[in-house]
Amino acid sequence: MKKIMIILAALAVVACESASKTSSEESAMVATNNINQESSEMEKSFYDFTMTDIDGNEVDFSKFKGKKLLVVNVASKCGYTPQYEDLQKLNEEYGDKVTILGFPANNFGEQEPGTNDDIKKFCTSNYGVTFPMFEKISVKGVDKHPLYRWLSDKSLNGWNDQEPTWNFCKYFIDENGELKHFFQSSVNPMDDEIIKLIEA
Repeated sequence: MKKIMIILAALAVVACESASKTSSEESAMVATNNINQESSEMEKSFYDFTMTDIDGNEVDFSKFKGKKLLVVNVASKCGYTPQYEDLQKLNEEYGDKVTILGFPANNFGEQEPGTNDDIKKFCTSNYGVTFPMFEKISVKGVDKHPLYRWLSDKSLNGWNDQEPTWNFCKYFIDENGELKHFFQSSVNPMDDEIIKLIEA
């Protein structure tokens, strides 16, 4: 009986070691997959993104090759919301040199609570917006959209770790798809520094 107990104990130890080894192997595989996924993301350029516009259409960002871009996270109930007027003015005066991309987000003070239809109606009826607008996304936090992960992670974009601090932050991308500048919300779309980048 004693021998049987010793044999059973030995088998239990072997089984535990095997399970532990399997668990370690699985953890290693998960870690490797995560690294591979991060590596894949690091190789992604701005032009590799495809996103849904505010009307539900897929937009391939490769169409923006050779164009300067101003990427802005927007909101309808913010103190900076009147910047829509200046963004539209920028679009009308410099639309042949820069394309504005608007990304509604509800990350700051829940100031973009509406649906995509609500947002579109608000922008067009109040500010006559004609520049490209996209569906509502998250621009910070655990659910941050991959585009904004690219914009705010220097391992992806080359230099910048700054994510939006509030609504109407602006990222300027040159005609080669390279992120060149980040502007805080307080910088007006018609600011001289932005105009100089556009005209350079």
